[in-house]
Amino acid sequence: MTKPTYDQSFWEQLWSKTLREHADKVAQRPPNAHLVGEIVNVHPGHALDAGCGHGADTLWLAAHGWQVTAVDFSASALAHGRSMAEAVGAEVSERIVWVEGDLATWTAPPGHFDLVVCLYVHVAGSVEEMVRRTASGVAVGGTLFMVGHRPIDPTTGAATAAAGQVQVSVESAVAALDPRRWQLVVAEERPRPVAGTGVDAVIRARRLS
Repeated sequence: MTKPTYDQSFWEQLWSKTLREHADKVAQRPPNAHLVGEIVNVHPGHALDAGCGHGADTLWLAAHGWQVTAVDFSASALAHGRSMAEAVGAEVSERIVWVEGDLATWTAPPGHFDLVVCLYVHVAGSVEEMVRRTASGVAVGGTLFMVGHRPIDPTTGAATAAAGQVQVSVESAVAALDPRRWQLVVAEERPRPVAGTGVDAVIRARRLS
């Protein structure tokens, strides 16, 4: 079996196939539970959903008053997200700007966003460098929220669905965020809802300066 490359072509093919065969199931996927639990009471402003995928988290943010820039390099996933937003109505769809961009090269305007969200993004290269680049888009007083699926289930030692991918970890986030500029509100591993599927690294940080 060929090892997945996890590059733009891989994700575009995967999203295209998934949406062609299971668009109804994708449309029913809820927003990320970690995001909802941590951000639901944060006053809305401008948000970046970096690696937005099919857009469930983007739609949730927009429905809760955020002006959202949603970035992904899968045109199929973006088209699905845009279609879902339009189906909800103008009150949500007009709060979203969809951007086709590769997070390996696309960089947010410095200090522009009140909230930057980056969930389950596979990193090509240094995780710490990706965390710093993503964090650079957060305004002073704003929030960085990242989640990574760990490749090994610590309970069983078995590989998870993220095996072979490089996603953010608590250790990499802590190492990347200067404590003089960032307050770590949450930096912990949390079990995923389904037993045996491993844990998620959950990072929530507030920019101090």
